[in-house]
Amino acid sequence: MKKFRKVLDGLTTSSPVNPGGSPSCGSAAGTPSTAPTPRELEIQETLMSEHFQICKTVRHGFPYQPTALAFDPVQKILAIGTRSGGVRLLGRPGVDCHCQHESGAAVLQLQFLINEGALVTACADDTLHLWNLRQRRPAILHSLKFNRERITFCHLPFQSKWLYVGTERGNTHIVNIESFILSGYVIMWNKAIELSTKTHPGPVVHLSDSPKDEGKLLIGFESGTIVMWDLRAKRADFRIYYDEAIHSVSWHHEGRQFMCSHSDGSLSMWNLRNTAKPFQVTFPHGKTQRDGRKESCKPILKVEYKTSRNSEAFVIFSGGLSYDKAGRRPTLTIMHGKAIIVLEMDYPIVDFLVLCETPYLNEVQEPYAVAVLLEKDFLVVDLTQSNFPIFENPYPMDIHESPVTCTAYFADCPPDIIPVLYSIGAKHKKTGYSHKEWPLSGGTWTVGSQTYPEIIITGHADGSIKFWDATAITLQMLYKLKTSKVFEKPKSGDVGRSAELVEEDPYAIQMISWCPQSRIFCVVGISAHVILYRFSKHDANTTITSLVVRLQCEMEDVISPSDTENTPCFSDPSGLSPQPQPPSPRSNTPDSVRDSNPCLKVKDRMIRMPPGYQAELVVQLLWVDGEPPQQITSLDLNSAYGLLALGNCNGLAVVDYLQKTVLLCMSTLELYGSADPFQRLTRSPRKNRQSTSDFCMRGLSNFYSDSKKRIRTSYQSLTELSDNQVSLDLERSKSPTSDHVNGHCTSPTSQPCPTGRARVPGGPEGPRLARRGPGRPPFRKAQSAACMEVSLPVSSLTEESRENSFSRSRSSSVSSIDRETKEAVTTLQFAESYGRKSDTLPTPCLWVGTSLGLVLIIPMSIPTDEQERQEDPVTVAPTGTVLMLKASVLRFAFLDCGGALINSPYEVWRDQHAPDDPDRPRKRKLVNFSPSSSQEASGDGHLAVVCSERQAKVFFMPSQACLYVHNITESSFVLRADVVSVCNSVCLACFCANGHIMTLSFHPSYDHVNQ
Repeated sequence: MKKFRKVLDGLTTSSPVNPGGSPSCGSAAGTPSTAPTPRELEIQETLMSEHFQICKTVRHGFPYQPTALAFDPVQKILAIGTRSGGVRLLGRPGVDCHCQHESGAAVLQLQFLINEGALVTACADDTLHLWNLRQRRPAILHSLKFNRERITFCHLPFQSKWLYVGTERGNTHIVNIESFILSGYVIMWNKAIELSTKTHPGPVVHLSDSPKDEGKLLIGFESGTIVMWDLRAKRADFRIYYDEAIHSVSWHHEGRQFMCSHSDGSLSMWNLRNTAKPFQVTFPHGKTQRDGRKESCKPILKVEYKTSRNSEAFVIFSGGLSYDKAGRRPTLTIMHGKAIIVLEMDYPIVDFLVLCETPYLNEVQEPYAVAVLLEKDFLVVDLTQSNFPIFENPYPMDIHESPVTCTAYFADCPPDIIPVLYSIGAKHKKTGYSHKEWPLSGGTWTVGSQTYPEIIITGHADGSIKFWDATAITLQMLYKLKTSKVFEKPKSGDVGRSAELVEEDPYAIQMISWCPQSRIFCVVGISAHVILYRFSKHDANTTITSLVVRLQCEMEDVISPSDTENTPCFSDPSGLSPQPQPPSPRSNTPDSVRDSNPCLKVKDRMIRMPPGYQAELVVQLLWVDGEPPQQITSLDLNSAYGLLALGNCNGLAVVDYLQKTVLLCMSTLELYGSADPFQRLTRSPRKNRQSTSDFCMRGLSNFYSDSKKRIRTSYQSLTELSDNQVSLDLERSKSPTSDHVNGHCTSPTSQPCPTGRARVPGGPEGPRLARRGPGRPPFRKAQSAACMEVSLPVSSLTEESRENSFSRSRSSSVSSIDRETKEAVTTLQFAESYGRKSDTLPTPCLWVGTSLGLVLIIPMSIPTDEQERQEDPVTVAPTGTVLMLKASVLRFAFLDCGGALINSPYEVWRDQHAPDDPDRPRKRKLVNFSPSSSQEASGDGHLAVVCSERQAKVFFMPSQACLYVHNITESSFVLRADVVSVCNSVCLACFCANGHIMTLSFHPSYDHVNQ
């Protein structure tokens, strides 16, 4: 057992700067005593450097921008290539591997060495790679670069050691697959065609060996020229000159005839006995017009000609539709005998392959399925059934069926939650799938001994929620929930309020909060609404309770345009009232019609809800003074307390979902009362109201489509810093804050003060602030509208607090269109803690973090008896306790004095719609809930870990003494942070905007940075 002194080395143990007061604290008996020093706290150190190693395990979802497809008919493994150089290997459910070319060049074509555990990739940088798939992590064995010619097509016959490579110049090279070097045998284009031909035949678009004679190679040129080349005699057996461009060629298994697809939408059949002309030309989708001519059709990009013993041959092709109808969806056509079946696809077809029973080309093929690769989907069609159903895809290819707007990850879930969600979700799955097993059955996969229940929850732009089982690497959808069913559909012709706020997707999900133990689920939508769900195995007929919250600042707590104003800070006598303020009178303007109304209308009738998650409560923010509600930036719920809290740039609201009442509704300024550490400047009511509304409630399309651009801009602006100190200061002044929505950096950056002058007249920061450029900030995100400009009293500024103030105002303030800035609530957490220094026992508290780096602790009085909890009111009273950090607060966590993570209290799940059992009445069962759980640790206190965008601090409660300060980053900022358990210990994990993942133990020498 080592002393805590080593773990928290370098801590400020003497009079840390603490806005909450002096570092002294009350003991367990209530008598004042000195705060424990790190020497007095003992924590066993188990974290070592080797415990931290970042590695990629699996990549879920559909391959981005796919380009190529290949299949091993013996091993039953499929490969997908992408435009970014990735290769995805898929086998039986659970076999899913991702490989990446270091060059990042697009994969043009894939060729399996059938039944040999190897794969050849041809990339856009004219390089061939040979991959070894027999090892745990596939790796490249050989690479071959073509310097003078561009690769256009590759062909590797079954059980052959020769790889044929066609080029853009029309030449064909032969590569030895074992040594992976050129053999020297080259079929030049001018030798392949007749010498009398004056035109170039174009690039090689097809290569294949004859099923009847492997020594004959069929070469297809883009212009329509086809050559059968005798590899032994080194001469052409025959040449075909066709007047339509060729896209693909497919052999009959007997090797006597082949089929070509052309650019005019036709299919031509050729017999080797007579190559002067095709013996059959068909236009599958071309109708004969009145003048006798065929109507023009789109090119048939690929055709497959496969034979079957017990039925007629299959001819399967993509494209070939007529041009008569605009906007027709991409199609895959299956011609089987006289029947022509057209399968419409949701996305353009990239490639397709017919899966056959045999790898030998000279045998009857017996096709049983078609694998179709689309731009945004992958599906397999069953050819053995007359209606051609598709197989149910075991891979999570539909994660982005609707764009993902937020995610949440939960580990160590209760073991019964996954089977329950799966059983409920299975009842709502789509029908009509093939009853046969998934045809890709290759590879081996074993469940490791270290598996534990893991669930990933995704929120989507259409308001849907998906629960995924992520246990043991695989990802399987368990259950889908549609939040839009809670609301009334807008009537036709009626332009709803939400339509003006969010042009598309008014139900999009922004945040998720889930308690797996109680199965209570809460979501935040972009239309400033919160929906609370309870889980039940039984259907129910019930009504949804709707609460509205007026979360709007009546007094503008923003900086004045005139820096000559210097109003001292003050406290509103009504600031601690939990009741919402009444609407202020407005003139009769069009916007005033929307006042006191939410963005969406909740269904107010009895609703039948199926088993699963059933909506119980909807909380909506109201329009105020003709302005839409600001989007919600933070959320937390606690099932043991029966409370949920939500915050935005206007303030905080606490809702009792058991009694269906609003307990607290305050602006951020009112929460401080007289304990506000800042001197704030007031101003008259806001101007440019319309521009603020438009800015703060932009459409969701901007919300999720710009996120990648924001992060990319963030990375560039944070990694391309100049060595010049002036430019460094300028870049740091543009560091955005995170509004903790979806884990992305979505807050705007700070702008100069309206007057362009320093915030503190005569302060040392004046010259540095004057260097801040007026350029447009790299991040623009409205929904946090995060911070307010502040002014510290000069007389009370110490050197450290002055630097803290400057860093906070520089990195965490944001600007809206009309230069009005506010302090947003960026994170919330319910916990058993100490709201005051004099507290001797932990009580239910709400920890509130703001975008200015301030932390408020709000104690609550909650009845413990179940009957009293349903009837007696919950008391919520802000105490003015304030802690300070640099930059916007992101995360709270709590440790006991032994260094173990303290779990939040929760309620054990009970099915409220289950039939009543008189012998076993349904009572609330609470875990880790005070006062019983607090008696043992009442004299020890606990540690509170607070992480912001730039800094982490450890406070000892209830004394509020700051034991440890660590500046996480100066050149970047933290996007997301959490305290996690690793090797029976805990550490702080941070994800920064520059792409780094930092794991910080409570011992400075064990800090790690992984990129």
